Amino acid sequence: MNLSYWEQRIWFSNVDFCIVGSGIVGLSCALQLKKRHPKAKIIVLEKGILPQGASTKNAGFACFGSASELLSDLKNHSEEEVVNLVKQRIDGLELLKSTLGEKQIDYQQNGGYEVFLKKDKALFEECKANLNRLNKLLKPVFKADFFQLKTNSFGFKNTLEQLIFNPFEGQIDTGKMMQTLLQKVQSQGVFVLNSVKVKSFSTEAEAVHIQLNNFSFKTKHFYIATNAFASELLNLEVTPARNQVLITQPIPNLHIKGTFHLDEGFYYFRNIHHRILLGGGRNLDEVGETTSVLATTERIQNALENLLHQVILPDQQVDIDQRWSGILGVGNQKKPIVKTVENRVRCAVRLGGMGVAIGSNIGKELANLID
Repeated sequence: MNLSYWEQRIWFSNVDFCIVGSGIVGLSCALQLKKRHPKAKIIVLEKGILPQGASTKNAGFACFGSASELLSDLKNHSEEEVVNLVKQRIDGLELLKSTLGEKQIDYQQNGGYEVFLKKDKALFEECKANLNRLNKLLKPVFKADFFQLKTNSFGFKNTLEQLIFNPFEGQIDTGKMMQTLLQKVQSQGVFVLNSVKVKSFSTEAEAVHIQLNNFSFKTKHFYIATNAFASELLNLEVTPARNQVLITQPIPNLHIKGTFHLDEGFYYFRNIHHRILLGGGRNLDEVGETTSVLATTERIQNALENLLHQVILPDQQVDIDQRWSGILGVGNQKKPIVKTVENRVRCAVRLGGMGVAIGSNIGKELANLID
């Protein structure tokens, strides 16, 4: 960075709050800080030309967890912890919708379905046997049965006849969501600077020293909201997990509407703009997909295409339009890490693939750590 006097003075002097990461969490944190400190100077630094992790690359699921995923969670978490995770997702989605507006993010509540391949009959039977348990657990939250059985009416092939449905799940337009959030943040006077990579930081008594590539500055408070990329700045238990995605060309008379999960949430698909968006498959190569490299691989893309042609839209000619990947931040626990790291330095990372659902609330929680 070769900055002029004017650039240093306007953007990098007398900074009250500096946030690294312009995804859902970082921008939500900026909004909350500006609401509480309207005269504060706030800058958000982003290493990419757009948010580099998953905020602009996710599938746009406004979800709470499929039956098999929640049962899997119950093996590693207490019932109270799982209920709290679901509550956190509800609260986060409500905050997202109220902050940006349902129309602005194209929110649609078409329900969510869990689809089971024929080879996964044992998993389906386990889920079916535990539906009453899950509904009893979640009834205080949703005030109604969350899961119910439905007959497959979508024409899926090589799957079991019954699906597990919940009416509360929704979907959004990820691009519209992030565009609206970014515009709202900038309209409040927050500076969002792209293609700026933070190399390191160090704390002083009254400030935090931020080192960029060829420039440094000071801020009174420093917030790290880089999720999967947290290990670049902090020593925390956050593992990057790449999820690959493809989207089809528009499909005439597409009859599929809703959000769909397979294999404990490792695969997912939905309708969007008369297309099918399909992603997942990182369980096929856990070592290879434990990476922060934004790329696609032939093995997983082939698996996604096979699922598309053999299960979702069998006997149809469907062409692929685009392919991409996003990076999640995961760990042994699904509870995000939101804490004070050291004096004047705080973080909110490890969202576990639930950034759309919980990101707004986690950003608010991060902003509240100043108290």
